[in-house]
Amino acid sequence: MMADVMTVMQNDLVMLALPFFLAALLIEWLWARKQLLPIYESTDFWTSMRVMVLTIFVDVLPKFAGISLMFVCYEFSPLKEWVGSTPVWWVALFFLDDLTYYLFHRGNHEIRWMWAGHSSHHNSQYYNLGTALRQGVGERVTKYFFWCPLALLGFHPVMIVTMLSISLIYQYWLHTEAIDRMPNWYEKIFNTPSHHRVHHGSNVRYLDRNHGAILIIWDRLFGTFSEELTAEPVRYGLTNNITSHRAIQVAFDEYREIAKDVTRAERWQDKLAYLLRAPGWSHDGEDKRSDTLRSKTGLA
Repeated sequence: MMADVMTVMQNDLVMLALPFFLAALLIEWLWARKQLLPIYESTDFWTSMRVMVLTIFVDVLPKFAGISLMFVCYEFSPLKEWVGSTPVWWVALFFLDDLTYYLFHRGNHEIRWMWAGHSSHHNSQYYNLGTALRQGVGERVTKYFFWCPLALLGFHPVMIVTMLSISLIYQYWLHTEAIDRMPNWYEKIFNTPSHHRVHHGSNVRYLDRNHGAILIIWDRLFGTFSEELTAEPVRYGLTNNITSHRAIQVAFDEYREIAKDVTRAERWQDKLAYLLRAPGWSHDGEDKRSDTLRSKTGLA
């Protein structure tokens, strides 16, 4: 099994796509410079690059463990003899993978210990293809385990990891202001730069919205969708932005904030709540969770 896991990791489509990511980034940077658009800031950009390198290193062991568990789940699956690699099964896996990503991504925003691992992808106040490479570092530890149920359903780990990679590659182009809107029919079904700009917004209207990967249908179905409004430009970053550009602090600062909140809480129920409730909840202060803020401002 170890050889199989190593083969999957060595043939990661995302790593193979990295040169194309960097080429697209250069094109966007040249476009922004020609248009005199301040969407790149050098210190922030190089912070994103350092966080990317950190993510690559942090990713290795959890990815190995997660894919190994996928193989174990696959071997125990009573459905593996039924599920094949014909087009119909790839289509089924596409929808299951996309739904799994939606649930995982939504959890990253609504469960604070998961948010701590994801927040580095959001704490840049600039929105560009460099930000796309500024991935959530801590989330790498648990990410792959969320896809293990698909192996229990009989899908081979190679298929699962391939679909995961295709999804991540698709999401790269969403991190740009160079594209305004796609055709209306496309905006209705698929995730687009417009939808994902909303996702990176710190405006109350936009907080914790548009969690989709390739499809936007899950957000529309489950009530987490928000349109990008011309009348309300997106403000990128966090509701309380960090000031550091040190990669370690950018990647892990939210864990320190959680520790501070857990320490000052006296009841064990409150300590646990700081881990499991959404960011913004407080046991002794104002409730600043996104849904609460929207209710107070009449946006819910």
